[in-house]
Amino acid sequence: MELLRTLTPLFTAQRLPVRCVQLRLNSSQRRRDDFRGHMSSGPNFQDFIRGLPHSQRSAEEHLTEPHDYLSEDLHMGNSRKVYFETYGCQMNVSDTQIAWSILQKKGYQRTASLNEADVVLLVTCSIREKAEQTIWNRLQQLTAMKRKRVKSQTPMKIGILGCMAERLKTELLEREKLVDVLAGPDAYRDLPRLLTVADGGQQASNVLLSLEETYADVMPVHHAPRGNSAFVSIMRGCDNMCSYCIVPFTRGRERSRPVGSVLEEIRVLSDQGVKEVTLLGQNVNSYRDTSQESFCDSAPTKLSRGFKTVYHSKRGGLRFSDLLDQVSRIDPDMRIRFTSPHPKDFPDEVLHLIADRANICKQIHLPAQSGSNRVLQAMRRGYTREAYLDLVDNIKKIIPDVSLSSDFISGFCGETEDDHQQTLSLIRAVGFNVGFLFAYSMRKKTHAFHRLNDDVPAEVKQRRLAECIDVFREEALKVNAALVGSTQLVLVEGDSKRSAEDLCGRTDGNMKVIFPKEDVPGRNAESSKAPISAGDYVLVQISSASSQSLSARSQLPERCCVTM
Repeated sequence: MELLRTLTPLFTAQRLPVRCVQLRLNSSQRRRDDFRGHMSSGPNFQDFIRGLPHSQRSAEEHLTEPHDYLSEDLHMGNSRKVYFETYGCQMNVSDTQIAWSILQKKGYQRTASLNEADVVLLVTCSIREKAEQTIWNRLQQLTAMKRKRVKSQTPMKIGILGCMAERLKTELLEREKLVDVLAGPDAYRDLPRLLTVADGGQQASNVLLSLEETYADVMPVHHAPRGNSAFVSIMRGCDNMCSYCIVPFTRGRERSRPVGSVLEEIRVLSDQGVKEVTLLGQNVNSYRDTSQESFCDSAPTKLSRGFKTVYHSKRGGLRFSDLLDQVSRIDPDMRIRFTSPHPKDFPDEVLHLIADRANICKQIHLPAQSGSNRVLQAMRRGYTREAYLDLVDNIKKIIPDVSLSSDFISGFCGETEDDHQQTLSLIRAVGFNVGFLFAYSMRKKTHAFHRLNDDVPAEVKQRRLAECIDVFREEALKVNAALVGSTQLVLVEGDSKRSAEDLCGRTDGNMKVIFPKEDVPGRNAESSKAPISAGDYVLVQISSASSQSLSARSQLPERCCVTM
């Protein structure tokens, strides 16, 4: 079109014959051909990469030489030792296992000794300022250690993975040059290349978020002590956009692993003898697999009654109840848990499934965050206090023996003393046995950072937090005391941290139980007594309770043969 516009005046003003136009076209063609000829006889991209003069290279070399800069061998670990430190939530534990799986296939080795490490990778959290400050302090320590290494040793490389890498990428790279490698939550596949770049003396970074990455084809290397429990990531990201939360900005949009990938990983864990699996996701119960056309019907996703979202209703896909159903059928003796859910995603079919399946734990995490409607609206939680309490009543009706846990934030933007008192009353009304309570910490990029005022003084936040913790413990003690005298099935985790004479395990409701280390009868009458080991299920009778744990004694336990 540009050529036609250039030639138009030739036809209108001078009325040149057609042969003149053809001559002009031929001239342009000759110039293009000359240019292409010069390009073909000059250096190519391979010469640029290698930095060799073109005159020293033959045409045959150009045709046959492998592209070393794209070679898989370039990014091999060559048995270099990697040391991981994991901070924050269970998703970071899962991310560590994914990152290690990727590096292991490239020839890296894992070490439990920091002094032996060639590469130190910190898997980080950005949910609160305190979590980030912990990482900054650790980076100072690691950098001092790196500088003290003798020259004969391999130089240590320090990498930041996960949420903090995405949120503070510029500051991490520039602040005192503490970091060699940055990899965001969706960039772990790129770790081998990033480490290779760092080996050349440059800082390397990839913090791009993805709309598709779920690491569905990466089999995590589970590194849990004694191997009795494992985390399995089923979805990544979050679409809820709560005003206080950084997760959508560090983890990206929601996307779910294909159901087949999840089931295969859990089958492998079952074959390895794992006794408990926790399904993970930032909004785990909003799972929606749309990987196959047959899954994509037009039915909208069901929400808990009285709840709403900031986004339009999603349609189609296999839902969380479908996945939970299939997961629970793999191994009837494997406990199934899930975290962290959102209260909006508990339609009745999920609750009935939990009630019906013996191996789906009767424990639900139900983050409330506040008991005040005004604060809940400012948080953009999508529900009222009344809707939340109605959901609690519905859960207790369908699952009478359920254990409930929750999250609360003290001192959110604009929270008044009356708002705080409403939160205390909600804690008393529900009766949680486990809680995660924090003072509000403003995060950049969030809706609250741009639209709200962090106007509650720090000392007021801490005082309100202390009051919430006190009330929480009072109510948890009541809930736990009601279990005294009951018989509970406990999955043994190992020795108690307080005494080598006791064992520690967890109930179906995720309460810690301490009980004496005793030998128990074998599986049949002829068997001699045997010690209880980590991974065994034992029946215990609860003898006493505190706000944080239960004490028990064994009650006719049967080693390894209790069925759920």
